Amino acid sequence: MEEAEADFTAGMGGPGAEDFANGAAALAAGLVREARALAETAAALRAAVAVVPGDPSGGPLADVRRQRTALHAAGEAALRAALLLEAAEVLGGGGDSAAQAGRIIAAARRAGLPPAGLAAPVLAASLSLDTDDGAARIAATILAQRLAGLLRG
Repeated sequence: MEEAEADFTAGMGGPGAEDFANGAAALAAGLVREARALAETAAALRAAVAVVPGDPSGGPLADVRRQRTALHAAGEAALRAALLLEAAEVLGGGGDSAAQAGRIIAAARRAGLPPAGLAAPVLAASLSLDTDDGAARIAATILAQRLAGLLRG
């Protein structure tokens, strides 16, 4: 019994260093997918406000207020996509969660966005992992929860 307890306290039964590395890679890939979805949204919004040649009404969003709103939303989506790509790069570089969160928070502040707004996409990325490695999934979820908590402040 003592031998089994010693193995458990030594780390047997939970994700190890390799599992956390695999989990970080899977989470980074999930962030890239989240960024892609936001980039596609930004592109669709920009296309919606484009003036159609030959359309005398100015297109479906001829109202200037609607155009401004759509362009603002497109810009925000593109900016969040860029920040998620940067977060994926930070995760791929390794390190501890606090240092990674610090780099992501600094990037968000440079962009003029609240870092807490990135917590939800990080958690969403951990829910859509493309791996069947159970230990890596657990590690990615742990990493995402730590990172989201740090981003929320």
